[in-house]
Amino acid sequence: MSRVLKLLPELEGDEQLYVARLMKEMSDEQAEQFAHIYRQRRRNPTLTLGLALIGFAGFAGIHRFGLEQILMGLLYLFTAGLCFIGTIVDLFRYQGLTFEYNRKKADEVALLVARTFPTSSGDTDHLPPGEAAT
Repeated sequence: MSRVLKLLPELEGDEQLYVARLMKEMSDEQAEQFAHIYRQRRRNPTLTLGLALIGFAGFAGIHRFGLEQILMGLLYLFTAGLCFIGTIVDLFRYQGLTFEYNRKKADEVALLVARTFPTSSGDTDHLPPGEAAT
């Protein structure tokens, strides 16, 4: 947990615990690379809340576009946030929506880091069976 606090101090709550579990088995180099890439790809819950509030100004669904939920964003845009009901619900769910997005991105980044930065020079566990390191 201290590694997460050191490398990603902006994380809170469930996201912090989730990322700590992912980083538990990583080497220091992998953890640093993970933190660098994940920080660029994650979304801030406060930004999601701000974008959801913009939905009341006529741009409903912009927060869904920010979370890469294009179809839901279009649905909200063309239905005025499902007559504002969906936008109101999302104002209460913004942290959960953002955590779902960030969890997917954390999994993607952890897989990328595991493949790109093996734990040790002689470790070939990340390679498919039958392939040797060159």
